[in-house]
Amino acid sequence: MNQTVIALGFFDGVHRGHGALLEKTVQRARELGAEPVVFTFDRPPKEVVTGKPVLLINSPEDRRGLVKRLYGIERIILAPFDREMMTLPWDAFVEQKLVRDMHAVHLVAGHDHRFGHKNQGTPQLLQEKCRELGLGCDIIPKVEVDGITVSSTYIRQLVESGDVETAARFLGHRHCMTQTVGHGQRLGRTIGIPTVNLAVPEHVLTPKFGVYVSRVYLPDGRSCAGVTNVGTRPTVSREEAVSVETFLLDFDGDLYGQDIRLEFCKRLRGEVKFDSLEALREEIQKNIRQTRAYFEENGVE
Repeated sequence: MNQTVIALGFFDGVHRGHGALLEKTVQRARELGAEPVVFTFDRPPKEVVTGKPVLLINSPEDRRGLVKRLYGIERIILAPFDREMMTLPWDAFVEQKLVRDMHAVHLVAGHDHRFGHKNQGTPQLLQEKCRELGLGCDIIPKVEVDGITVSSTYIRQLVESGDVETAARFLGHRHCMTQTVGHGQRLGRTIGIPTVNLAVPEHVLTPKFGVYVSRVYLPDGRSCAGVTNVGTRPTVSREEAVSVETFLLDFDGDLYGQDIRLEFCKRLRGEVKFDSLEALREEIQKNIRQTRAYFEENGVE
């Protein structure tokens, strides 16, 4: 197996702070002729310790996709966080999991990284252990935007409040969700506005209910502007289930069963219960015009 430079962290959102860490990992790997690797967990350790679900910015699949797409790291280990991992002493984690099993020659972690049994591993202890073992080690300082420390906790608050534009500035990319297109109730077709339907991944938070300008990336590499509704569709449904429905501008085709990546650009309005389907159709047409104007002003990335 190749020698490795390993990035440590949970990487929820894969934000600008994580980006500094991942860029350093790639740099060190290049310098050492080693393979850059991300070591993370399949679920938040806090969830296993407390037994309470933790809503995250991204699914594990999206975390993996963002690391590959934005930072070019191909090998991402999503290790199961189970009882064995939870009770493993921090120094044994370094010596056994990282050095013995994964051939680490250099480790990279954030300024607030805690790990090992009862979170007893700290950045300082990690540096000391690396010196003892003859490994290199980088501890990445905090990254700030507008004087605010970039953190997954803060970005979760932004997403939940619907402020996806500010969230994008802290993430360094648009908030995204990758899912397989499923069947909806096909009510959009009855008003001439067919939509693609995505189920929210388990344990992933949704942006605040409402309508968003979005960008949708298709399996063939193309992308389309979209109008996305997040919520319970009160005009057409009495169900409480949350749906994510997107009308794709200038697209004609069937995406059922295919994976698409939805990126949230801007919140246009809250979710409203309209008096009629016609009133709903007119409002969506207005949102389509707003979406076209958004991309004319901002261009397509």
